[in-house]
Amino acid sequence: MFHIKFSLFSHTKELEGRIDELHDKIIEISMVFKKAVRLFLKEKRSKDYRKLSKEIKIIEHDADVLRRDIESRLYGQNLIPDFRGDVLELVENLDKVINEFDEVAHQFYLEQPDVPDVYHDDLKELVNQVCECAENLAFASRAFFKDFTAVRNYSKKVYFLEHETDKTTAKLIDAIFASNLELAHKLQLKTFLSEVADIADLAENCVDQLLIYVIKRDI
Repeated sequence: MFHIKFSLFSHTKELEGRIDELHDKIIEISMVFKKAVRLFLKEKRSKDYRKLSKEIKIIEHDADVLRRDIESRLYGQNLIPDFRGDVLELVENLDKVINEFDEVAHQFYLEQPDVPDVYHDDLKELVNQVCECAENLAFASRAFFKDFTAVRNYSKKVYFLEHETDKTTAKLIDAIFASNLELAHKLQLKTFLSEVADIADLAENCVDQLLIYVIKRDI
């Protein structure tokens, strides 16, 4: 199993390019999100953070345009009919990950949570893990269209990183609820941590489906 190496797009290079652009958007938004959270911890809702939040929103919008274009090409031009359902579901799942980055960044902008300095390092670590998880999802998805042998390796990294985010989130939440912060403050921070970790959960769910597609192709 997972030994097949081929391209789904031997006659549809333009579609391949559009899907590759969507993978690029995941990597791009994860990098900007990481930068944005670090800046928020220093400056909160500063002018520079607003710029990064807007940049994330633009990436999310561009990804939505790409998703609709890909769907239109698959249906309108009847491309790769044997794989169309799987590709459509995969594209929608990738878009959900991108949307979650945007939603979390916007929530930071709206609610401006006060994150005590003592938790900054662990939150940065959590964000690093989440972003690396999403990036490996993009690599796994890209491999699905070109080389099945690489899908499993990237998927293992996604699973490992998602598990690490669970541990980091639990560590932070335990520390927060053991502190002297007001209960409302604790609950707000817990909500934000869970929303950040949800990005990795979505990436893991996407990889679950991706491996099912590979098994279907390998039968």
